[in-house]
Amino acid sequence: MRYRDEHKELLVKEKAIEMIVREGLDGFSMQKLAKEAGVSPATLYIYYKDKEDLLIQLGYEEATRLIKAILKNFDPSMRFEEGMRIQWRNRADYWLESPVKASFLEQLKHSPLRGQVFEALDMEFLETMGAFMHNAIANKEILPMTREVFWSVAYAPLYTLIHFHTDGISLAGNPFRFSEEIMWETFAVVMKALKA
Repeated sequence: MRYRDEHKELLVKEKAIEMIVREGLDGFSMQKLAKEAGVSPATLYIYYKDKEDLLIQLGYEEATRLIKAILKNFDPSMRFEEGMRIQWRNRADYWLESPVKASFLEQLKHSPLRGQVFEALDMEFLETMGAFMHNAIANKEILPMTREVFWSVAYAPLYTLIHFHTDGISLAGNPFRFSEEIMWETFAVVMKALKA
């Protein structure tokens, strides 16, 4: 019986995420991963049943880390602007500090594995954010709106700035670098749009 080597397992995870971001889910295979990680294909099957198991486990681990990062220092009973400020800070920190892992999660989010990776986590996260929105509406800090409209106005501008930063260029093709100044300028506009 072969035993798990934590160092090899971490290397396999790191290489898998890098490969998926670089080559996409369709270009990813266990055979390629074994070669990239410098391990035998049999070694991968000590850690995972198959490719799908690997993707689900990696996705669940990283999605858990993302949600933990987003909810750091956040309480759904906070005043709306304070809570949103923490949300923006946490989300920007995660995406800017972990761009490869964030890209990996984006690919899984748009794959047939979405439900298996995110479903259990989504409930806890959606309940927390739903309570935050409910409190903000009850306190007359924002107008009632659907979750999708709220997200589109509340967070899409932040993610657009992060995508510009990742690409290194703005929509107009000019060089772009994310900054605190640009983030909080955008945040101020979003708050005006959302407040009752």
